[in-house]
Amino acid sequence: MKAMIVDSYGNSSVFREVEMDKPTIKPGYVIIKVMASSVNPIDAKIRAGAVPAASPELPAVLHGDVAGIVEEVGEGVESFKVGDEVFGCAGGFKGTGGALTEFMLADVRLLARKPKNITMQQAACLPLVSITAWDALFVKGNLAANQNILIHGGTGGVGHIALQLAKWKGANVYTTVSSEEKANIAKSLGADTVIDYKAETVKEYVEKYTGGNGFQTVFDTVGGKNLDTSFQAAAAHGTVLAIAARSTHDLSPMHAKGLSLHITFMLLKILDETKRAEHGVILQKIAEIVEAGKLKPLVDEKDFSFVEAGSSHEYLEAGKAIGKISLINKWQ
Repeated sequence: MKAMIVDSYGNSSVFREVEMDKPTIKPGYVIIKVMASSVNPIDAKIRAGAVPAASPELPAVLHGDVAGIVEEVGEGVESFKVGDEVFGCAGGFKGTGGALTEFMLADVRLLARKPKNITMQQAACLPLVSITAWDALFVKGNLAANQNILIHGGTGGVGHIALQLAKWKGANVYTTVSSEEKANIAKSLGADTVIDYKAETVKEYVEKYTGGNGFQTVFDTVGGKNLDTSFQAAAAHGTVLAIAARSTHDLSPMHAKGLSLHITFMLLKILDETKRAEHGVILQKIAEIVEAGKLKPLVDEKDFSFVEAGSSHEYLEAGKAIGKISLINKWQ
């Protein structure tokens, strides 16, 4: 089969196309005929060698998100059969093979049936960001109906999914964006209030929308200095959710408000095989919400083939994308 591999970790030029052996089926797994994948910031970090604890042995096939068709079923697998359309974040990390190939060996606990009302390309853009948003909002954040939540980065990969899931739950959703185009997209996805963070300071929009009290829950999908912004925007006794916290911060604003900070790092439950089934359960729920018309992936207008993996990483790292960046397997 054809695959894109990396022989070393580094910049986006490390990908190369090769012929390699098709994976061999094993109990509890399926082999997926890969139709599409997507690129996430963690994929770029792994490619760069920035997350050695989660990086596969070299040479490696990268990317976790996959959508495709079950080609072969391993012993003991009852949840899927040959021909089923599936999606999941199923590899590309330590101990697993990735999705940038024609056929991928995948643990069935990390998969769910693809929603019927979206394409393979759209489905491949959902797994990592949906699992991340679900864990942050509902497992860590205990978000409930009628709560006020501020979601930073409302048209980003995790942000646009979090926005829709929070609306599905019945929360009052505020979100920050950086342009009128993104504001219109966020509104179309269901945001109650859209804030242009370039036009208003944190103090100004906290005063405008909460009377200076702050937001009960703040979900920072951006990271870096934005986590400090999130502390500033949160209400006393509030909750801050984050997915990018590899940085140093002054926690005294948290102490002053009695805030709770919760970090989601979804790869941990892929690396820990005892936790993998939790991802499959979340994806089943995500598929139901998509099929009910309450959630849709925002896919950037520019797509890439698998052989253009390096270019997709450059596009991601340049910050040009709106929503998710998709890759289509044109070998099939």
